[in-house]
This record gives sequence, C-alpha cells and structure tokens, in this order.
Amino acid sequence: MKRVALALGAGGARGLAHIAVFEALDELGVRPVAIAGSSIGALAGAVYGSGMSGAEIRRFATGLARNRAEVFRRTMLSRAGSVGDVLSGALSAVVQLDPEKLVAQFLRDPVPDDFAALKIPLTVVASDLYARRTVTFESGPLRPPLAASIAIPGLMRPVVVGGRVLIDGGCTDPLPFELLRAKADVIVAVDITGQPVEDRRDVPSPVETLYSAVQLMTSSIIAGQLRHEGPDILVRPDIGAFRALDFFQANAILGATEAAKAEFKSQLRAVLGI
Repeated sequence: MKRVALALGAGGARGLAHIAVFEALDELGVRPVAIAGSSIGALAGAVYGSGMSGAEIRRFATGLARNRAEVFRRTMLSRAGSVGDVLSGALSAVVQLDPEKLVAQFLRDPVPDDFAALKIPLTVVASDLYARRTVTFESGPLRPPLAASIAIPGLMRPVVVGGRVLIDGGCTDPLPFELLRAKADVIVAVDITGQPVEDRRDVPSPVETLYSAVQLMTSSIIAGQLRHEGPDILVRPDIGAFRALDFFQANAILGATEAAKAEFKSQLRAVLGI
C-alpha cells in the first residue's frame, strides 16, 4: 500500500475537526507514516501520534467540553501571571495564558514527554518571532515545541526554546503539507480555517477579534500555498460557522464534519485502491 502522511492545519477550536480524519483513517485501517502539525494541528497530531485512536480522542475531547468547571479550573491554572503581577500593575501578564502550563494541564496524560515515544513520527511547526521564519521540531522534548506552536500572539505569551522566541506556527506555516513531500506517497492536508461567513454582523470580543485576525492571516497564507503544488487530498470540513474559541461546541463541530469525513474516505479509497 502507498504510504500516507498527514498535515494538520491551524484553526483553534475548529481543530476538533481533525478527529474525524483520525476516525476515517482508523476505519480504513490506514496508519500514517508521518504527521506534520501547526498550532492546534500540532496538538492533535501529538495526541493521535501517541497511539490514541480517533474514537478515543473524540471521547477525550467531548468529555472535557461537557465539564466546563474543569476546563475553567485548568485554564486558570495556566495563566502566565500571578497575584504578585496584579499588585505590581503588570496586568498584561495576568490576562495572558502560559502555553507550557496549558499543555501540561490539558495534555499531561495522552502526550509523552519526548518525540521518541510517539508511535507516529511528528513534525511540530512554530514561528520564530524575531527571525521571521518557520521553525520545525522532530526530536527531543515534545511539550515545549507544542506549547510554542499554540502560542497565539496576544492571548498567550511566547515560548523560548533553544534561545529562540517562538509563537504560533500558524503565523508562518498554517498547513504544513510541504514538509511531508519526501516522507510519503500520498499527502493528506486538513484545512480547518473554514469557509467565510458573509452574513455575520455581530461584533466579537477583543480576544475573538484578535484571533479572527490571525485566522484571516492564516487563510491568506494557505491560499498562497495552494497556488503551487497542493496535497494529494485536501480535506476542508464545513466548519466556518464556528469561532476559533468555540471549544465547548465540540459535539457540534464534530457533527459538522460528517460530510467531509465521508468524502475523505471515498477519496482515500480511490487513491489507495482499497
């Protein structure tokens, strides 16, 4: 059988749609030989690469989404600031999240400490803030690169890895299928930026506005990437109606992926001849 590699895109809560792709692969008995992920795609790739099935990841994600109190508790424990920052007037540190703490709080069980412990090789994408370029990680400690990959500007503080100040991977490579060219015969890319919603007129919160601006940027980057040689299969779930921070809408997001999941399975069967 041809070797399949999986590129998982950036997109906040819409990244829950990656679970449907994992389930489709499991149902077809296809195991990727490599995964590359950016931002939420890196987290999803790490969880799937750890050995959890798509169905197990669905239960994990929807279980968290049903327990709002626990999510809020873990999020509060992930704040970058402290009481001391409040007293000193450093309010920006108080409202920001520490992505390293966030990874520890939400993925401490399914995700191993080191890339070597993953069952599927993973490439994590982050962005070097000052060098203005993509940075990739494939070996060594796993959680710091994951934290860097999700470090949304403004919402989370940057992560320092190897002396480099890193932010969200979606800022430079939101759909990293090019990184997989030499690793497989068939490249599947999952774009979760969602379709534009032309008729929305509600004014989002400042945080949502910031994240939506990042989404606008990533959509433009992906459009540029796809003008050249694209992946063999491009999966685009119809999830544009969901906001980037709609993590509590896990069931609805997954429900909206069913059509894309069925189409992906049909496309993959045709490409692999199964």
